[in-house]
Amino acid sequence: MIYLQLFWTFFKIGLFTFGGGYAMIPLISQEVVGLNWLTEAQLINYIGISEATPGPFAINIATFVGATQGGFLGAVCSTLGVVLPSFIVILLVASIFRHFEENKFVKGALRGINPVVYALIIGTGVVLLVKNFWTNAFDFSATPDFDYISLIIAAVVVAGSLVFKKVKGKNLSAIWIIVFGAVAGMVLYSI
Repeated sequence: MIYLQLFWTFFKIGLFTFGGGYAMIPLISQEVVGLNWLTEAQLINYIGISEATPGPFAINIATFVGATQGGFLGAVCSTLGVVLPSFIVILLVASIFRHFEENKFVKGALRGINPVVYALIIGTGVVLLVKNFWTNAFDFSATPDFDYISLIIAAVVVAGSLVFKKVKGKNLSAIWIIVFGAVAGMVLYSI
């Protein structure tokens, strides 16, 4: 039963989300936390791991969540669920889009979807930022605790990236930024 539930949950997420993996985060959060598959803290960790892992974000997070709930077969079901809607839609759109690409309603719909995708991504970024710096930010029964270590790590990583850009004349690779942040977190949070 869990395999069908994983497939169906991620199928819905893949079907009703436009704009890629980051736009999926609110729906993933609602479904995965709502079904008690992960806590919000675990989901934030999985989001970080999914971003750092090679491959598309949505597939990575679906695979990780599926693996926690159903092992290897759960990972396969959830990954298939999140990928299948896009595959089907792309096949359908590719076969008929050429006939409708100049239609004013199609152009209007696509233009209307863009700001919504931006708003979802920005909203997710703000929520992740707040949850990262305030340990119980959305627990309204408690006073939020500010996490100074997270602020220090973020400031050091940003400063290091800016210094690297100034000295080398190019941006520091995102991989090195993630590695540096992980090492800094292991050191500072273990003290």
